[in-house]
Amino acid sequence: MSEVRIAAEPRTEFGKGAARRARRAGKVPAVLYGHGTEPRHLNLPGHELMLALKTPNVLIRLDGLDKDNLALPKSVQRDAIKGFLEHIDLLVVSKGEKVQVDIHVELTGEVKAPGVLNQELVEVTVEAEATHIPEGVAFDVEGLEIGATPTAGDLKLPAGTTLVTDPEAILLTVSAPRVEEEAPAAEAAEEGAEAPAAE
Repeated sequence: MSEVRIAAEPRTEFGKGAARRARRAGKVPAVLYGHGTEPRHLNLPGHELMLALKTPNVLIRLDGLDKDNLALPKSVQRDAIKGFLEHIDLLVVSKGEKVQVDIHVELTGEVKAPGVLNQELVEVTVEAEATHIPEGVAFDVEGLEIGATPTAGDLKLPAGTTLVTDPEAILLTVSAPRVEEEAPAAEAAEEGAEAPAAE
């Protein structure tokens, strides 16, 4: 589980104008909440935060706060066009605490030919200890045949991690390749159109 230290500073100005000024200064407005405490408004360095968020479910150690400085990103807002960070919500966590997060499902291997693989679940929700959240889970599809429909319950999660997603939810399907039935008929029609008219 990755943990990144980021310097945090209390945010005393609010509103869209203050947020724009913070972003021009390379900072991202943030709200830290959880554990029954009042939400705290912060500014975080944009570049360091952007690098940290490249790791799924990264733990962020907020330097410069007096307490409750370990947090998990819960909601990230980005500019729809340029993609820069606009705002982030952070959830206070502590060692030993269980949290629910979404983790990526990575498929490995090849299904048996001529089967076509269709991934239905790209992510699953799990519950894990806050400082031991898996970055993802792999599922081996090697040799699966047409008609196979593994479910979320077939995933092998790390020790201490439990599945929250419905275990009966379809993880992937292996289907038969689609046969282009219309092509021969179209070709026959073209051939008929090109044939010389009878005299």
